[in-house]
Amino acid sequence: MTIAVTSASGQLGASIVRQLINEIGKENVIGIARTPEKAAHLGVEVRKGDYNSRQDFDAALKGIDTVLLVSGMDDPKKRIQQHRNVIEAAKQNGVQKIVYTSIVGDEANTAFSPVVKSNRQTEEDIKESGLEWAIGRNGIYIEPDLEYIDHYAKDGEIRNCAGEGKCGYTSRGELAYAYAQMLLDNKHNGHVYNLVGEAITQAKLADLINEVYGLNLKFNSVSVAEYAAERKEALGDFMGTIIAGIYEGIRNGVNDVPSHYEMAAGRPHRPHIDIIRDFKKA
Repeated sequence: MTIAVTSASGQLGASIVRQLINEIGKENVIGIARTPEKAAHLGVEVRKGDYNSRQDFDAALKGIDTVLLVSGMDDPKKRIQQHRNVIEAAKQNGVQKIVYTSIVGDEANTAFSPVVKSNRQTEEDIKESGLEWAIGRNGIYIEPDLEYIDHYAKDGEIRNCAGEGKCGYTSRGELAYAYAQMLLDNKHNGHVYNLVGEAITQAKLADLINEVYGLNLKFNSVSVAEYAAERKEALGDFMGTIIAGIYEGIRNGVNDVPSHYEMAAGRPHRPHIDIIRDFKKA
C-alpha cells in the first residue's frame, strides 16, 4: 500500500508522515507539499501539490492507493474548491481511499463558523466521491497554548473569552497516531470520528500548565467583543477574527463533544498533563 499525505511540510502533515514511516516504512509513504523542499527533511519522496492546482494533484496522486487530505489553511471561500481538486484527482488516478482531517465546531453562530462550514462541505464531497473514506474531526491543538507560555508567564494569566466552556483538546502527535490507524485499517471506512481528548475548562488548563511549569497562572475571562478587538489588533482582522471565533465556540460549548479517539486509534487519548510534560522536555 502506498499512502500520500498532503501538506507534508506543515506540522500536522509532517507528524502523520513520521507516524506512517514507523508503521509501514518510508518506501510506502509519499509526501505532497506546495514547496517540496520544505518537506525534504522527512526522508520520503515528496511531490509537488498546490491545492489551487488540479494539475499538480493529477501528477502527485499517480500510483497512490490511499491519500490523507489535510484541510487547507486558506480563506474558507477558497478551501472547498481546493479540496475538490484533490478529490477529483484522486478519483481520476484510481486512488481507493481518502481520509480527511476535518474539525470539531459549529457551522453557525461564531466567527469561526465559516471555517467549520467549509470543512463540512468537504466532508460531504468526500462521502459522495465514490471512494472509500474516513473522516476525523480534530479538536483544538494544545500546542499553541504551550508555545505561548512565555507570554502567559509574563502576564500571569491566560486571557480569552471562553468563559466556563470546556474544550476537548488534542495534540498533533495524538492526531498523527489516530490518522495512521484510520489510513491503514479498513474497519474505519465510512466513519466520522471526533478526535479529542478530555474536555477541560480554561481554568483547568491553567492548573495543568502551572503544575508542569511551576507557574501561578490565573484564567481571566473577558467578553467576546473585547477579546475579538484585542486579537484583531495583535494579529490583523482575518486571523484575529478566527482566533476569537474559536474561543467563542468553546464558550458556547461546541468543543465539548463525545470523544471517538479510542475507536479511531485503538487506545485511549493520552492525558493532557503527559502531553504538556513531553512538550516541556522537547
